[in-house]
Amino acid sequence: MLALLQSWLPDRPLDLLSFNTFVFVLDIALVAFLLYKVLMFIKGTRGMQLLKGLVVLIIFSGLSNWLQLGTVAWILDKMWASLFVAVPVVFQPELRRALEQLGRGRFFARSSTQLRGENLYRLIREIVKAVQEMARTRTGALIVLERKTGLQDYVEGAIRIDGLVSAEFLTNIFVPKTPLHDGAVVIRGERVVAAGCLLPLTDNPYLEKELGTRHRAGIGITENTDALAVIVSEETGIVSLAINGRLLRHLDEKLLKEQLESLLRSETTTVPFRGWKWPYGNLNKG
Repeated sequence: MLALLQSWLPDRPLDLLSFNTFVFVLDIALVAFLLYKVLMFIKGTRGMQLLKGLVVLIIFSGLSNWLQLGTVAWILDKMWASLFVAVPVVFQPELRRALEQLGRGRFFARSSTQLRGENLYRLIREIVKAVQEMARTRTGALIVLERKTGLQDYVEGAIRIDGLVSAEFLTNIFVPKTPLHDGAVVIRGERVVAAGCLLPLTDNPYLEKELGTRHRAGIGITENTDALAVIVSEETGIVSLAINGRLLRHLDEKLLKEQLESLLRSETTTVPFRGWKWPYGNLNKG
């Protein structure tokens, strides 16, 4: 390699140290770039939470060895042997999607940013308007808003849309007996990314019997992610909001708007259910 470069530049002696430094810097830069792209890629999936768990285990393993905690170190060593087998299985959806996007040339695409300011309030206004109209006509709906934990796993098998959110658009999607009305709509930023999404159902045995599949799916997605789910009952027209596996029901236009603004205004702010002003009784009750 050096001889070839030297033959190309006969009048300029090649500095071996400078060349090695350049290669070292290039190597580190490439690794850093690839690591950044991997982190941005799994940021939109549950893989980020799994990765955080692995980082915690690495920290505990290092501390146990440093503090000479023999029993803890032995347990962690045994866990690492199992993790080498389990990690490919756990990250199977992310690995499959990464290979697919790499083949399509989309792996290095630029990632989207969080919604803020006037665009956020426009999004909330359009959602509230659509929900109130569907509640009036008793049109069943399930609208899921993505937050920090992405929902790409549930978008992959659904009908891709990528359309700007508007009240008329959302209302039209959930018109009964149309191809897109069955399933959930996923909103990322200010765009509807997919419709007809199939979501995991909650296994909570304490929910009221009147809550059907739509409500159980809304609760289920919020048990697995930090997403918000707005639900309109087809039978009663009651508007509900699910977060962290719990359901807030009988929301009017003002209360729904206030809760969405409070929960979506900041990426780092999480409002627990117990802190909400609830005019209809026990929060834990379906």
